[in-house]
Amino acid sequence: MINVVLVEPKNSGNIGATARIMKNFELKNLVLVNPKVNYLSQTARNRAKHAQEILKKAKVVKNIPKFDCVVATTAKLGTDYNIPRSALTPEQLAEKIKGADNKKIGLVIGPEGNGLSNKQILDSDFVVSIPGSRKYPTLNISHACAILFYELFKNSKEDSLSHINFASAKDKEILLGIVNKRLNKMEFATKEKKQTQKIVWKRVIGKCFLTKREAFALIGFFKKVK
Repeated sequence: MINVVLVEPKNSGNIGATARIMKNFELKNLVLVNPKVNYLSQTARNRAKHAQEILKKAKVVKNIPKFDCVVATTAKLGTDYNIPRSALTPEQLAEKIKGADNKKIGLVIGPEGNGLSNKQILDSDFVVSIPGSRKYPTLNISHACAILFYELFKNSKEDSLSHINFASAKDKEILLGIVNKRLNKMEFATKEKKQTQKIVWKRVIGKCFLTKREAFALIGFFKKVK
């Protein structure tokens, strides 16, 4: 189940347009994190058109909620050395989460202008970015949503894997906790190299979309690592 999470939106028109696009592609759950405008304003409702119900039922929260998987969006990419901002394309994202209907997924979209912070990017399981011109890669929020939602919708109509039980946020938290404990006992040349290992493992586990059985097997394995 995909939750569209808009972080500190500053434009009510963009909120309404996002709701409209969600309805176009059969998404229902809109979460607004600390919105800076009235999301039920006349402008928002006008832009939403026939998606009024999505607007009215939008959940307003102070912080990004916990999900089984958090996918951050960004237009600011780094090299392969910038692990937190090593991104998937929308098509790759759609393929990765195909059939995960029983998994709570948060698709997190940053505020207009600044985008998501480095900490918000780091706290996510992995990142998705829409390929664009290097000279001007940043899209309007509603335009970016249209591309993302289309790719997700297109793939959702293919073979379903809904019978598979995926690892929950709690399962991944336990696994990462054990991995970090083992890393803390290992010697590294610098603290930065140890931190890099922790970031890499968090990203690998996030991108893998582990099943519960796989997560439990890895937990058992890392418990045996001395």
